[in-house]
This record gives sequence, C-alpha cells and structure tokens, in this order.
Amino acid sequence: MAPSKISRRSFCASCAGIATFAGARKSNGNQTALPEGDARTPIIARYFPDRVHEFVWRNWNAVDTAKLSGVLGASVAEVTNMARSMGLPPQVPIPIDMKQRGYVTILRRNWHILPYEQLLSLVEMTPEALDFALREDDFLWVKLGGLKPKCEPLRYRPPDETAQRRAAEIRQIVETDFGEEILRPGEARFEFFRKLSAFTTAGTTQADHPQPAPLRIVYPYGIAYGEPLLDPKLNTYSEGLLERLSATGANGIWLQGVLRNLAPGGETFPEFGRGSETRLANLQILVERAARHGIGVYLYLNEPRAMPEAFFKTRPELAGVHEDGYAALCTSQPAVREWIAEALAYVFSHAPGLAGISTITASENLTNCASHFHAEKCQRCRIRSDTDIFVELVAAMEEGIHGVSPQANVIVSDWGWRRHGDAVDIIERLPKKVWFLSVSEWAKPIERGGIKNKVNEYSISAVGPGPRATRHWTAARQCGLKIVAEVQFNNTCECASLSYLPVMDLIAEHLHNLKQFQLDGMFIGWTQGGYPSPNFEIARRMTLAPDAGPESILDHLAHERYGSAAAPRARKAWTLMSEAFRQYPFDIDVVYTAPVQIGPANPIYSFNTGYRASMWGFPYDDLEGWRGPYPPEIFAQQFDRVADGWQPGAEELRAAALMVPESHRETVGGDLRFARAAGIIFKSTANQARFIMAREILAKPLWDSLNGQPAEVRRQTLGELKQCLKSEIELARQLFIIAREDSRIGYEPTCQYFFLPLDLVEKVINCRWLLAQYENPGFS
Repeated sequence: MAPSKISRRSFCASCAGIATFAGARKSNGNQTALPEGDARTPIIARYFPDRVHEFVWRNWNAVDTAKLSGVLGASVAEVTNMARSMGLPPQVPIPIDMKQRGYVTILRRNWHILPYEQLLSLVEMTPEALDFALREDDFLWVKLGGLKPKCEPLRYRPPDETAQRRAAEIRQIVETDFGEEILRPGEARFEFFRKLSAFTTAGTTQADHPQPAPLRIVYPYGIAYGEPLLDPKLNTYSEGLLERLSATGANGIWLQGVLRNLAPGGETFPEFGRGSETRLANLQILVERAARHGIGVYLYLNEPRAMPEAFFKTRPELAGVHEDGYAALCTSQPAVREWIAEALAYVFSHAPGLAGISTITASENLTNCASHFHAEKCQRCRIRSDTDIFVELVAAMEEGIHGVSPQANVIVSDWGWRRHGDAVDIIERLPKKVWFLSVSEWAKPIERGGIKNKVNEYSISAVGPGPRATRHWTAARQCGLKIVAEVQFNNTCECASLSYLPVMDLIAEHLHNLKQFQLDGMFIGWTQGGYPSPNFEIARRMTLAPDAGPESILDHLAHERYGSAAAPRARKAWTLMSEAFRQYPFDIDVVYTAPVQIGPANPIYSFNTGYRASMWGFPYDDLEGWRGPYPPEIFAQQFDRVADGWQPGAEELRAAALMVPESHRETVGGDLRFARAAGIIFKSTANQARFIMAREILAKPLWDSLNGQPAEVRRQTLGELKQCLKSEIELARQLFIIAREDSRIGYEPTCQYFFLPLDLVEKVINCRWLLAQYENPGFS
C-alpha cells in the first residue's frame, strides 16, 4: 500500500483496502474466499536456519507449544527441542487473553510465514471470521499491507547439520548478549488489563471523584475494537477500569457500532439485525455498569455502511456510488434515511440510558455518496451538494435518536469534510440540537528541520489548536451549537505503543490554549489514547481549577505523584522531554509508516525488500515511505534531535524515581519505563534511516560513489552502517528488559501487541548476523 496523505481514518488507505479486497481472493472450496491482493514472495529472515525455525521463534511464548506442533505436523518434543536449540527460554503458560485479544498480533507475526490454511489453524478462526476481521477490525487488511504474501505450506522436518550449526550459533548469541536475563520471568502479556480491572478502593462511586462539568469522552484502554458487544465476558468493561477512568476525569466512553448489526432492517433490509438482541442486551449491561461511575456510553458510528454490490440485486434503486465491489446506500433515497432514523430509535429504546453517538459522515468507510468525494457518480446525488447530503443524513440520525431519547447527545465531527478544508456552510445548516466536534491541532503550521508542513493527523508534538478547528468552533458557537474538541493527551500515532508519553508541559500548554473557547466537551484521543494516566489528571485539574496556571497544576501533580523531594527533578524531566518532542518530524506518512511504534523490534535488511510500508503494520525498510516531506538526512537528523533531547529528561526522571517514597515506586516506575522506551524508539528510528541510507550507497557501483573517492567513501559508509547495527543491538537489549517488565509496552487496542519481548532478542540475532557479513574481509 502506498502511504496516503490523509489521516489514520484514511480515505486512500480504506479505498486501497477495499479495492484489494475486491480483487484476487483465495478460494477455500465452498468457504469464504480470503483476499490476496498483489501477492508476492514473502520476506524470509535469513538469519534463522530455515522457515520452521523462524516460525518456532516468532510464536514461542505467544502460542501454546501443542498448537505450534499441530500446525507443523510435529511432536511437542520436536518443537521444544528446536526452541531449546536456539536458546529460547522455557515455555510459560500462554495467557488466554493472547488468543482472545491478541489474534492480530499472531496474524501479523506469521503473515510472511504461513499460508491462509495454516494461519486459520493457528489463530483458530473460520474463514468467515477472518474475512470479517480483515474488513471490519479497524482496517486490519490495510494495516497488513493490502496483500497476502505467497507462503508455501510449512511442515516440520528434522534439522540437517547446517541448520543445527546455525541454531547453535543463535543460542550462543542469546547466551552472550542476554545471559541470565533471557531466563528471568517477566510480566505476562495483558497482565495490565487484570491490574486495571481490579478495584482500587472498595465501593468507590462517581460521587467520590468530583467531575468536570464538560464532557470527557475516552476509548477504554485494552478493550477489543471490532465486535465489542458479542462476548460479555470479554468486552463488557470491568468495574475497576471504569472506576479508574472516572477518577481521572472521564465521564464518557465510546465503542464502535455498526448499525445493521444493532437493529433490524424491517421489510426493506430483512438481512439486517442478526445478533442484535445479544449486542443490545450487552450494551444495556455496559450502560448500567458505566452509570454507576458517572460515565455515559457513546456509540461511534459511520453510517450507512456500504454493502457488496450483490446486496442491491433486488433493490437497485437504493444503490448509490460504487467503489470496488461495494455500493453506498444512497441517503438521497427516503427509504434509506427512514431506516437510519428507525434503527437508531430502536437502539436507543432498547438501551435506555445510552448517552449518545459520535458520528463522522466523511470517514474512511464508504457511507453516503459524498463520503469519498464522488457524489457525481450517483444519478441522484450528482445534482446535490455535499452540504445537502451531509446535513440530511445528520438530521435523520438526530430525529431518530431524539425522538425516543431527547437527552442523548448527537456529536457530529467535521473530520473529512471538504478534504479537511473549510466547511462553515455545512456547520451553519446542522440541526441545532447536535454537538459539533473538530480535531484541535489539525492544519496547524509547523516547521521541523527547516521543512514547513501542516498537521495532518493527531499530534502532541504540535500543540493546538490549529486554524481549522478555531474557525469551525467559532462558526458553530455562533449557530448556537455546543462545541467539542478532539484532543490527544496520552499518545498518538507519533508513538502509540506506549500507554502515555511523559510530555506534561505540552499537554498543559494545549489545555491552556483551549480555555478561551469555553468548550462543552473533549473527545480525548483515538483508540490508543484511553489509558487512565497522569496526563488525564492534568486535564481534570485544569478544568476543575480554571484560574490556575499550567505551571501550578504541573507542580502540584509532580508533588503528589513523586513526593516533595523528587518533584523538582520530575518537573525538569517533563520539561526536557516536552521540548525534545517538539523536534519530532511530524507528518502523516511518518506516523503511519515509520518504525515509530516498534523501534528496534523492526528487522533490518541487507537488501531492498521492495515492500512498501503499511499503515501501522509493517514498516519494512521503506525509508521513502517513512519520511513524508522530509529529505532522508533531515528525517534521521530530527529523530536524533528528539532522542538526544529526550535522554537527559529520562535521566532526570530516573534520578527522581530513586527519591520517591516507597508507596509511589510502582507508579513512578511505569513513568520511567515509558520515558526510557520512547527514547529508545526515537533513537532506533534514526538508526534505521541511517542504515538504509548507508546500505543504498554501498549498493551503488564503485564509479557511482560520492565525491569521486569511492574507496574512502565506502569505508566511511561501511563504518556508519556497522555503527548503526551496534547501536541497534544495545537499544534492543535495553528495550527487551523494559518490555519484559511491563505488559503495557508495545500494546495498542486495535493493533494489539506491535511487538513482544522476544522480538527484541531476534533483533540482536538479526544485527549480529549482518555484522558478520559486513565484517567479512570479502565484503566490498
């Protein structure tokens, strides 16, 4: 997938995904055909003895050994012996959550190893379930690159002498570089969810935590995204999690909803509504549970969802814009709007107390005919404006909801309107009972490394608000609408694999800047940003004490969290890391495709793989895709600047952590792990960029080298390349220990685990193998 120039909820990304889905597909007899896309040869990790060893390594302590042996057609003893031969630690019990909440992690790490048939066995999914997940689970197919590599079936065979020799070499690397550390027990993955689910104080209610009056809506951290209402044991949120969110100021939570799964379609759409009884029953349980903590539940809706073209064979008059095998349900047809209104009325009548919805009418999902800017392709909508189409759709939603639940909030986002351009005329025609939402920092001008740009995705490094939100909030307020800011306080795609970034000064600055707008609410972060963190606490305190300045709020938070002795050093650390983060080379391509989520867990390749980086999936070695508008050297330079400025802040925080009272050490230890991990990831991103630049120079013929000094240039470049590899080894070793100790590190709710601790051990093996090649006297 070519990186797009728009947001994570990306038009280009979604269209690429839908187009590929509609293309070549893998047939399973009478079963669902799974997508293949532009299938090509998989990438094989050459530093392993063979693909079977690679498979065992990648899945060790992530999938049960019995399952691995079944997939390979081997015995448990054979798989265990293979793992032992490479120096892997003993198998530990696999958390049930890894199967239930970690299937995306397992799919991603086996995407280049197994064909579909064996993948289905490994994750224990039917073709239908996997097909649905690839399409509907936050654009998983796009994250996986919009293609399935052509993997041959993998079967166990006893290792030959060459394979045994290489396995022994790997074992020696593991023992030398990690020693006893590889055997030390770590925190089980998903353990953070158990901790969040535990009550902190028995009987705590919302009344125990004074709440800000404005809305504070978050996505509850750790909750599965795709079908959150089908399994109450898994996805109805725990009292402990809700309590913690309430304590940090949240009074709303959101979850994805697909309207055709929540309500019947009547005579017009008899296919709709299957399973709606279960979903709505669980939704009502969640509404009641959340209410005990003063939290309202909101559905996030993109409606009406497009349907396969075959759906319209008996109702062609309802089809609107066609897009790669799908067609919009045309909202210029009264029957479609009537169903939307009736379906929402049905949902709100069967889930009394549901707080409201948040909706985007121009999202990555094809919905109405104007949602992807091609209304002219519909015979009805081509004579209408996008304003007419959007406003009519919102009016149908508002009518359906407020007809049965007048107190519910209908929050309408300007995301995507006019390709993120001016949309004041749409705002002026919205129903007067809706709330208006805009992303605060969007379109803010920035300059990084001398390169001018504008914020085109969620950002913390660029402090909002930007001109678009400012203009739109002003227009909405003049129209009598309540206004909401979508803001990011914990993290963003800038580094989403850490629960929160300790850049408190930037958070406080953004909140201070927003005071003048007298907002009615905040939609805080996307799926990755909902951890009950100290960053949230800043927002709560600044709302409760509007006259207090940012410095005062941060000083008080530092004293409470670190104690009086350590507070000054914590404050200095926050400021140093905040200032360093302002150097981040922000662009949508950077935050989507560069290795800023996984850092040193990304393998390094001695050759150009030819694969394009995917959105939040595989960075590969696609520096051209990673860098966005920044020249390669500026891209690497800026990440070096972030890392170099970040490191003193992390050291200050380490010093502060040594001074805190015993009762604070576990909490402060988490702050320090996130700070150290972030610095490692930023430095690794710079390393990888510099490695690729050096690799490309060395790949040129001697007479094409720089400055007319081929031999000297190659020696210098080779030295830089080897230094990058040595730095990556050290960073991977450091991050292995940090990640092993904290199950939050590497996790994001939709992508699940971007990386696992053993991926960092693999990176050391990867780099040692490359160093051996480059240090070979025969290399030139």
